[in-house]
Amino acid sequence: MLAELPRTAAALRPPGRPRLVTAACLWSLPGLKTHLVAFDTAVVDLTSEVTDPVELLMRVQLGGGTDIARAVDYGASLVENPRRTIVALISDFYEGGDPFRLVRTVRQLVEQGTTVLCLAALDEAADPVYDRTLAGRLAEAGAPVGAMTPGRLAEFVAEQIGRGGQAR
Repeated sequence: MLAELPRTAAALRPPGRPRLVTAACLWSLPGLKTHLVAFDTAVVDLTSEVTDPVELLMRVQLGGGTDIARAVDYGASLVENPRRTIVALISDFYEGGDPFRLVRTVRQLVEQGTTVLCLAALDEAADPVYDRTLAGRLAEAGAPVGAMTPGRLAEFVAEQIGRGGQAR
């Protein structure tokens, strides 16, 4: 799971609560080997430090900017068995890095059989706030994009896994 820390005022406020809840929901799924990776322009694998993902993400403070492509490249390097892997990207999709590299890496993951799920950021009122253009390009590359509250997350994940994780 790749969780983007909010770009604005990251050192002044905690990561968006909907992102924390989403990360906690995914972390707690039974029977899965899960990695927790936070990013802005840096990528930090927090897997070895997680006992409570919400508490951990509340403590983590990275700088500004966003390089989603770098985080997805790192996530791709963790894939051992593509057909049994889900990469969940929680982001606002405002890419400060190379959007072409991001789409290319997501397309490569999907083509090798990895299920890539893109979960759009929500604001404090649980309204979607994300770059719809880049999200659309990721969906065209085969990664379904969802903008939902954590309460709908399980249904979305189940729907996508049931159809093989391919965007429709």
